[in-house]
Parts: sequence; structure tokens; C-alpha cells
Amino acid sequence: METVMIQCTVSSKEEARTISHALLEARVAACVSIAAGVESHYWWRGALEHADEALLVIKTTRDRFDDVRRVILQHHSYEVPEIIAVPIVAAHRPYLDWLAHSVSDEEAGI
Repeated sequence: METVMIQCTVSSKEEARTISHALLEARVAACVSIAAGVESHYWWRGALEHADEALLVIKTTRDRFDDVRRVILQHHSYEVPEIIAVPIVAAHRPYLDWLAHSVSDEEAGI
């Protein structure tokens, strides 16, 4: 089973907590780490912008990406949120086993 980390920036630590809780409640993420105090610089509608944000690092499986995206979009305040999946190419096997079990259909009651 392919595992991924999904990166998503949000407008505040409160929004990060809301989305994190929703992802975990839906059993589509095994773990969500929140890094507050992220400073982002970017182009938006032809202008150079910057914002103080929080970063979510979501650990899940590739099969759950669409579910994670759906939950994020239900709770996210941005018009075009960053939702980027990066494959985990190597990791501690017991951690990967735990991660896969945590988001399995059996655990989610599906």
C-alpha cells in the first residue's frame, strides 16, 4: 500500500485544528502534524503576496487522497487551497503498518 504525506497550508492554527480533527474523525488520516508560524510568499491574481499561515502535514495512504481532499475542501477558507501529496519512499516499517491500519476500511467502519 502506497503511503503519502499531504501538505496543506491554512489561514490559522484554529483552522488547522478544525481540519485536523475532521480528517481524523473521518479516519482518512492516521496522523496530522500542525506547524504554526509558517510565512508563505506567493503570486496571487498578478500580485506578490505574503501571509502568516499554519502548515498541516497529513500522513495517509494514496488510496485516501480523494477523501482527504474532500474533507479539506469542506472546512478550508481559501478559494484555492494547497493540497499536495508526496510519496513516502522509505520509513520505519512498524510506522507504515500502523499508518495503513489506521486508515483502513475496517477501522473506518466501511
